Amino acid sequence: MVQAGFIDAAEAPPRATNEIKLYGADAFVGMRKAGRISAECLDMLIPYVVPGVSTAKLDNLAREYLLDHGSTPACLFYKGYRHTVCTSVNHVVCHGIPGPKVLKDGDIVNIDVTGIVDGWHGDTSRMYSVGEVKRKGLRLMDVTYECMMKGIAAVKPGARVGDIGAAIQAHADQFDYAVVEAFCGHGLGRVFHDAPNILHFHKKRPGRLRDAEPEEDARERGLPLLPGMLFTIEPMINLGKADVALLSDGWTAVTRDRSLSAQYEHAIGVTETGYEIFTQSPTGQHTPHTSGAGAS
Repeated sequence: MVQAGFIDAAEAPPRATNEIKLYGADAFVGMRKAGRISAECLDMLIPYVVPGVSTAKLDNLAREYLLDHGSTPACLFYKGYRHTVCTSVNHVVCHGIPGPKVLKDGDIVNIDVTGIVDGWHGDTSRMYSVGEVKRKGLRLMDVTYECMMKGIAAVKPGARVGDIGAAIQAHADQFDYAVVEAFCGHGLGRVFHDAPNILHFHKKRPGRLRDAEPEEDARERGLPLLPGMLFTIEPMINLGKADVALLSDGWTAVTRDRSLSAQYEHAIGVTETGYEIFTQSPTGQHTPHTSGAGAS
């Protein structure tokens, strides 16, 4: 019997609902294929993320790559969006729109892509350095990647959704970085954005959670993590304050204080013993700002 608040994905409607879908082994096979192509797309872009390239060219390259490899760009025409990727440069937190903007030496940029393969969504993003990036930018990207991996490491049956945000928040706090609270991770699979929401922060720090009564502790930590759940973990970390503003285009979110922002994203599934990451780079280039073209 499926726990209240959850539903067997085989019995669920093909749309977002308030219930959390629990998928079987076939979904993990599908997500591996979709996640791999999306990761390979980001790998392909590494040598092109250099001073002088336009974000429109990067978008075109990504679209051609996905279509040439049997994948459909999920973002293209999604809610009126007219591009394949999001390109978020420097103080852009997320959903930056590709266009004539040319990347400059010292920029940092997040590229977010989702390819659909056989109906499954491979949602992922990573940071790139452009030319010679200052140490503060490189350090922000490193810590953001570490935050994501700390959140992923918290995933296992018996843990709870809030444990992910608590792990991310605790790591960011060590560097006095701000975790963006305005955006979150999300369920996915055959649906692009589904339940549950995955918060990347927790108002109560881990120490306080441990001191709570068991029932209060469970409420504060949120819903349990069960095998078969599929979702993204995609923390956005700011060098300054956490506050963001939405530009008039209705998509682009920026830091209010114009401080640098970074983000990494993986799509994962909860297994019987822990988790599986579907969007790992097959060539090991998860962090091209330190291992790929343009690193300093």
